[in-house]
Amino acid sequence: MSVVCQLSPGWLLDHLSFINKINYQVHQHHEPCCSKSEPTSSVYRDSLHMDSVSSFGSSTTFTASDSTIKLANDDGGNCELCIQKYVFRSELFDVTIPYITSAIHKECQQSNEKEDLMNGLKKEISISTVGKKRKRCVAFNQGEVDAMEYHTKIRELILDGSSQLIQEGFKSGFLHPLSEKGDKCREPLTLPLDTCNLSELCEMAKHLPSLNETELLTLQLMGEDVSVTGQDLFSRVVENNSSFTKMITVMGQRYLLPPKSSFLLSDISCMYPLLNCGKTYDVIVIDPPWQNKSVKRSKRYSYLSPLQIKQIPIPKLAAPDCLVITWVTNRQKHLRFVKEELYPSWSVELVAEWHWVKVTSSGEFVFPLDSPHKKPYEVLVLGRVREKAALPLRNADVKVLPIPDHKLIVSVPCTLHSHKPPLAGCLCY
Repeated sequence: MSVVCQLSPGWLLDHLSFINKINYQVHQHHEPCCSKSEPTSSVYRDSLHMDSVSSFGSSTTFTASDSTIKLANDDGGNCELCIQKYVFRSELFDVTIPYITSAIHKECQQSNEKEDLMNGLKKEISISTVGKKRKRCVAFNQGEVDAMEYHTKIRELILDGSSQLIQEGFKSGFLHPLSEKGDKCREPLTLPLDTCNLSELCEMAKHLPSLNETELLTLQLMGEDVSVTGQDLFSRVVENNSSFTKMITVMGQRYLLPPKSSFLLSDISCMYPLLNCGKTYDVIVIDPPWQNKSVKRSKRYSYLSPLQIKQIPIPKLAAPDCLVITWVTNRQKHLRFVKEELYPSWSVELVAEWHWVKVTSSGEFVFPLDSPHKKPYEVLVLGRVREKAALPLRNADVKVLPIPDHKLIVSVPCTLHSHKPPLAGCLCY
């Protein structure tokens, strides 16, 4: 289970456990299928081993264990079934110390205060000087004022609720106090920048010629190890309807697609393959690439404007009473946009506001709670699609559970960029 404990403030989650319980097993039949004298249904336990590189290469986020099973053929012979089980690398959740410690935060605060005093003094000295370089204004802008007011409003909720859940984490053994030896000296695991090329594939999709809506049908993954070109995946729904994980190879990199799952690799302007499937969804989670200064500077990914986010066809994808969950940065401008413009444009009624609180494995906030720059929490805005006359009513036997407000999700974050915690366990309670 991904839920370590549940209390009135919210949930403490084990993100790693959630990933690994998906059961990433890849089945491969080995040829030739020969000997009739071998016993059937025997498992070679001695062949079970951990292979940190496996077939994914040294930068993989998964490790694999192998086992081999003897199976009977229709002609009475035997063949080998190799089962590879992949688990997510636990090192990617090995966050033992805060990204910025409280001591460093205090030093920065003191340094900033001294700088502000000096700037104020220089401003007084140079206020009547003509032609001098304009000094930095100490006053906060409106966005900063709004952020401070919001933080003041939720601070006690974050602090008290997190403390309760962290204490339960210590009792259960999921969290543990930071040891004096080892933990502080351990260097975090870093992956190469080219670990995943999916962002490059999405960028390539933008420059492809537009296709007729009927040209691309759903791609069903068949066979054991599926090799597809990047263009085969563009702007079409790819499905794995089997009970086993499928491994697909794209641009020389291998990806695991869980059983009974599907995905659409496309630019946001090309959503018709998903709409053409004719499916609607009871829960839709959105993590938009919000515009901010950090994204502009790093150019790590492209961001969407508010108008582009509004154009996501949520009303056509949502089932009656669909729960819509949107991840929002701590910028108040974006939070107001979701509540006051985005949800009303989708006929979504606001029902709750939750917070994801990021902590280390020793129970500390990953950033100081009162840091003026980065906060240790992110916001989730939850809403429900209101019934439309054109849509059939939901089955009367299916009850729509109320969504509680002001809940916390506390977890150790993954070190991979922007990986959000699983919500399924929270929504089931």
